[in-house]
Amino acid sequence: MSKKIIAFGASNNSQSINKKFASFAADKLTGVEISILDLNNFELPIYSIDIEKETGVPANAIRFSELIQESDGIIISLAEYNGLYTSVFKNLWDWMSRIHTREIWYDKAMFLLGASPSKRDASNVMRISQELFPSFGAKIIASFHLPSFNHFFNDGRIIEPIKLELFNAELQKFQAYLTEN
Repeated sequence: MSKKIIAFGASNNSQSINKKFASFAADKLTGVEISILDLNNFELPIYSIDIEKETGVPANAIRFSELIQESDGIIISLAEYNGLYTSVFKNLWDWMSRIHTREIWYDKAMFLLGASPSKRDASNVMRISQELFPSFGAKIIASFHLPSFNHFFNDGRIIEPIKLELFNAELQKFQAYLTEN
């Protein structure tokens, strides 16, 4: 039985480079069943304790959480807006935390990605996520950030040899984990 992997870009931009990057990474895995998720299909009201008391946790947050629970692994490509998570991703996180508090990621294997149009190698969101996600049940197996996305990614592939080599090394760590577990 093949492993179920969900992949998504943590943005609601219809032209999201992070959705493209998550899909790219997912397509490189072998022996898995891939579901590419679009956060636009999980529309949610802005989290509010008042809304939660009045109507409960929205069905889209519950559905997204169930997809995570049913998966064997997760590929997320994080977008960074003003040095932090996108509002759509943070809002989804806030709603999911109301379902099982600190078990948002259900101890699932994770390939944490990030892509940015900027030339900055470091990503604040990647740094924060590597520290924060495990506290919420993520098992980060591999991570990779691709700066200058529009320069280093062309025709559906990473065209810069060193970046490609680094990406492939992280991809292999994730693939090996999925194969062995």
